Amino acid sequence: MAVRAVRGAVQLERDEAGHMDEQVGALLAEILERNDLAADDLISIWFTATPDLHSDFPAAAARKLGIVDVPLICAQELDIEGAMPRVVRVLAHIESDRPRAEIAHVYLGAAAALRKDIAQ
Repeated sequence: MAVRAVRGAVQLERDEAGHMDEQVGALLAEILERNDLAADDLISIWFTATPDLHSDFPAAAARKLGIVDVPLICAQELDIEGAMPRVVRVLAHIESDRPRAEIAHVYLGAAAALRKDIAQ
């Protein structure tokens, strides 16, 4: 097994804890599904949120999905003028037999515009 990294992001419509849980949960579920992963394949997950999101920790959504024994951390994304607002980004470290080129990075909704080169 190799250690790989999977990227992803989602733009929220509003800064509400329930909405964040729903959207971040959907992002994580899609990352797991597209890469044929189980929670046991996860090593750690970094979450960043733009400075306009403060209703909850994005990692709370992972815990609600049952990802309870994986190290998670949240941080604030850089506050860059003109950057897309209300975005949660994910960097998950995983164990996988997939070659790096076959890792599916997941950018949902409007967040697909952030990385057109790797969004699938």
